[in-house]
Amino acid sequence: MLSPNSTFYPRPLGVTPAASLPQSPSAPLETSRQLVASDERDAPYFRSLEEVGIRLNGPQISAVRHGKGPLLTLAGAGCGKTTVLAARAGYLMEVSGAHAGSILLVTFTNKAATEMKDRIASLPGIRPAAARAVQARTFHSFALTLLRHYGVQEEIFGESRAQHTVLKMLLRQNGMSEAFQPESLLAMLSAWKMQGSETCDLPEKSQEERDAKRVLLGYEAWKRDRNKMDFDDILLRAAALLRDPAVLGPLQQRFQYIMVDEFQDTNSLQYEIVQKLAAAHRNLMVVGDDDQTIYTFNGARQESILEFDKVYPGARIVTLDINYRSDARILGLGSELVARNKRRRDKRLRAAGHRGDAPRFATPSNAEEEAAWVVNQLCQQVEEGLHTYRDIAILHRTASSSRAIFEQLVLKNVPFVQHGASPVFYDQSLIRPLMDHMRLSLNPRAVDALPSALGPLYVSRDAGLEWIQRSEEQQAKKYPLIHLAKWDKLKPFQQEQVKERIKLIKSLTKLKPVIAIQEMRRQFYDKYMESGDPNIFTHYKETMLETLDEFEAAAKKFETVEEFIQFADELSRRHREMESLRRSQDSDAVQLMTIHRAKGLEFPCVYWIGASEGIVPHSTALRQDIPEDQKAALTVQQTDAELDMALEEERRLAYVAITRAKQYLYVTSPASHHGKPADVSRFLLEAFGMEVPDKRKKREDGPTGNHASYGSGSSNWKGNGNTNGKANGNESRNGNAAYARSGSRPQGRDAVSPVQRGADQRSAIRQSDQRDFEVLDERDEDRLSERRGSGVIRNHTAFSTTGISQTASSSSSSGLHSSGAERTETVAIWKCSSSTCKAWLRQKPDGASAKSSKKATSGPPPCPLCSGTMEASTRKVPVTGRFGR
Repeated sequence: MLSPNSTFYPRPLGVTPAASLPQSPSAPLETSRQLVASDERDAPYFRSLEEVGIRLNGPQISAVRHGKGPLLTLAGAGCGKTTVLAARAGYLMEVSGAHAGSILLVTFTNKAATEMKDRIASLPGIRPAAARAVQARTFHSFALTLLRHYGVQEEIFGESRAQHTVLKMLLRQNGMSEAFQPESLLAMLSAWKMQGSETCDLPEKSQEERDAKRVLLGYEAWKRDRNKMDFDDILLRAAALLRDPAVLGPLQQRFQYIMVDEFQDTNSLQYEIVQKLAAAHRNLMVVGDDDQTIYTFNGARQESILEFDKVYPGARIVTLDINYRSDARILGLGSELVARNKRRRDKRLRAAGHRGDAPRFATPSNAEEEAAWVVNQLCQQVEEGLHTYRDIAILHRTASSSRAIFEQLVLKNVPFVQHGASPVFYDQSLIRPLMDHMRLSLNPRAVDALPSALGPLYVSRDAGLEWIQRSEEQQAKKYPLIHLAKWDKLKPFQQEQVKERIKLIKSLTKLKPVIAIQEMRRQFYDKYMESGDPNIFTHYKETMLETLDEFEAAAKKFETVEEFIQFADELSRRHREMESLRRSQDSDAVQLMTIHRAKGLEFPCVYWIGASEGIVPHSTALRQDIPEDQKAALTVQQTDAELDMALEEERRLAYVAITRAKQYLYVTSPASHHGKPADVSRFLLEAFGMEVPDKRKKREDGPTGNHASYGSGSSNWKGNGNTNGKANGNESRNGNAAYARSGSRPQGRDAVSPVQRGADQRSAIRQSDQRDFEVLDERDEDRLSERRGSGVIRNHTAFSTTGISQTASSSSSSGLHSSGAERTETVAIWKCSSSTCKAWLRQKPDGASAKSSKKATSGPPPCPLCSGTMEASTRKVPVTGRFGR
């Protein structure tokens, strides 16, 4: 049963009450009205901007005034970079006398390019003809225009579904239908091309690489024969064209001023195009934020910003550091969080946005409770008139992590738009075969479910269905799949597999849905999905396994297969009814999207869900937390440097999520993820000044005393400027993140891998003389104790400890009690005397230092929640070994 009421707190679980919420300093109020004197040459331009409400601040003025030479403009989140780019284009035309046609402004999306054109056209004094002459384009638009000018007439082949269809056809023709996933092949090809490489140069060291290359060369031939090119071809061919001096020279002469927006997102090929165009005059202005580099999987290179002044010696650097979007406390949280990255340009944003509310944090027990809390609260906010639905965005890390929130929104009839919407979770191509096997268990003659059953049997879908249909016309069967057992195109072992699969399908109705899924995965599905070279398709496999684990988590709440199928079908039906919202830009609807897709957007109220270890940061970036002897089991080995870079990108992703919020930010950190304990994201704890130890260094140095899990709320804490909290002793974070799986599953579903065993280990806390940490420990338990007592929370890190068995113990002499699978002990506590406040704190143990004991005799502390008086009492609590027991 889910907890009916959500509780949001001013600090994440595990943060001491003494830790202050980070807050950005206020920005100066001066604008161009005060900063640009009336007798300056360009004063008329700035006065005209002020008349239409554009009042630039100091850094913005500096960027707008820049004339010739390279300029790196570091534009923090919400700092008005679009205004600066448009205003500089106007400045070049109105003040510097540049011809409008000599200005090239390059960005990444059609929407951004259109907005830039509109902004320039709305500037005072800019004639419509001049605004049209400015070339504000996307990289692809510029490249395509160049190709068309030089006679390239191929049609654009850019629809992903059509691309997948062609690749599936080629895979069938090469006898590799089950070897590769089309999306994985396309991703690999795109990454290769964006490095400036041709398909013919793909590696072919292994058999898998040779097979993949053969298919992709066939894909290129298919396009060539039909006079088509895809989006990657456009950039690749334009870059090749620019290597011809006869083509490049006139372009360099025409475009005397080049500006690039979202520079941190450029890949190698795009940067090469920009560099060639600017090589003759070096009049290149790039605008971007290295702290928002979150597209490295698409080839984005943070080095473009970090090394800009090395590529262009003498380049000016201007930092736009005044944020007009977010409340100072929201901005402070994001700034403090991302400041922990080492590979970044140093900058601290100042706040000039409207005041809202301080960020709030919650720790629901799992994704289901998280979704219920979030949807209940946002509905209440709308009912009370605090927000409209369109004011609210829900941001998540991966597509699969939105499943629970998606279901809550649909079932509660909350209008929402899912950006980049894929099908309902249960209709995804990865999940559909398992759902259809369960549908066949309920109705063996379900025609729509038959095609999905053929792939995992390694049977051609079209040919297999044709055989079944012909056989059915001759003699109908209760289980039409049985006709495949007599198909002469199948080998004897395949025919036998068909019979075994039908036996399994028959048995599924007798199982709980989650057991049915686990059994299908164990018997055939994981093996079927894991084909292909692991070194090429690791990213897809990790996403696949994460989605399948989420599928299991979703099925746990259902008792029968029939109930589960009915729920999924109802969800699909109701979602189709709501799809019309997507077609209306002005719909009053909640915005549901990944953090990646939210980049560049802003919302009055943001819910960031899944702020837990294994989600953000993602498990793929946490492999450094795995003991060295267990890393060998991973599919792909990564160096510590690569893992550090991956972790820093995850931190940037968290920064992007936080800085989408204008006035209200709610962050939820589920205490479990796919059935495994999950700590609050280290990024949140670090932002509040808590140190998260480097586990690799701990392993190299060896153990030094007793180490504590930071997830239990006992991390080493450093104050945020105006606080003086300190802690003694070294702490070590437990490795309970959701690790990437290594390709093969345990033979039994209850089998526990060495990695999983290591992930469940906990270590005891060293005693501390600081009362702050006692408040931290017990306050965190208080947040969870009520839900834990009702059986909602299981094995949260604050309650699990290495070396303490989950079975009964004979430790009665120390006050220990056994209650089922969980051991408890009776401890002395301070409890709040108020009947409406449930706060309680553990009193000092006998082993405390003399200094601490002296403190304890001075009387009870004030209540950390309501500041009321506290009184002595006792309480049974789960055994944690926190004080060395």
